[in-house]
Amino acid sequence: MFSGRVLAIAVVGIVLVVTPGFQLRAQTIAQLKATEKARASVLKFGVGRTSRVEIKLNDQSKVKGYISEAGQDTFTVVDLQTGSSQKLAYADVAQVKKLGGGLSTGTWLIIGGAAAAAIVIGVIAKPAVCDGGAQSRFPC
Repeated sequence: MFSGRVLAIAVVGIVLVVTPGFQLRAQTIAQLKATEKARASVLKFGVGRTSRVEIKLNDQSKVKGYISEAGQDTFTVVDLQTGSSQKLAYADVAQVKKLGGGLSTGTWLIIGGAAAAAIVIGVIAKPAVCDGGAQSRFPC
């Protein structure tokens, strides 16, 4: 009834029809994971002027500012310099980075003060107390 040639053509046709569906589904799952990752990052940083972020979009453009609003499908970033706001969809986001990830000025002042105290103790106080004589009450 069916020759081998007809059967081969039918199998190839079925494979060609079904294969793009698998690729589409795999691509959709990857997009959903990326969207969820972006949503989780935005929610982790929170909302308000202290939530300063740099958003890299799928089209490689960047948006800097703070997160003023976070919804289920979109969030809003306000530019610190201009005050203009931009509503972004999580699906359009490639990466979310926190701005100003370095140490605060207060932390640097504490570190500098501790370093200065260590130098004073090591250079000035120790030689004054530990004169190296046999009569020294402080063993050094």
